[in-house]
Amino acid sequence: MKLVESKARLPDTEKVTINLGLVDLAQMDLLVEEGFYTNRTDFVRTAIRKQLERHDEAIRQTVIRKRFVMGLQRYTRIDLEQSVAAGERLEIHVLGLATIDDDVTPELAQAAIASIRVLGAFLAPAPVRAALADRTQP
Repeated sequence: MKLVESKARLPDTEKVTINLGLVDLAQMDLLVEEGFYTNRTDFVRTAIRKQLERHDEAIRQTVIRKRFVMGLQRYTRIDLEQSVAAGERLEIHVLGLATIDDDVTPELAQAAIASIRVLGAFLAPAPVRAALADRTQP
């Protein structure tokens, strides 16, 4: 899980570094040179998407089993206040991006949130992230 300062603009992509064998790299470059892909990044993205499609059912079943919300999940001050008023504590499980609004206090976040697990990025004010550190799963 990547933690991002709430004032920072969340990038559309995340950089990933990999090491490839020289033969694999040369074959990839050959396919780029022959016009199958526009560049190395295009090749890698295409390969990753094909693997994700190949494992689509396993991903879907895991999302259901682990109760993940896919995509963007935003938590506002009002959402958290309503949770506290109802005597509920949220278990946040997000596959994608989870955000907590800037006007949420650390105390409110602690009262409303039991646990957080985000595969992707978690965007929240630094004091809120610090207050929830013991509830945040890697």
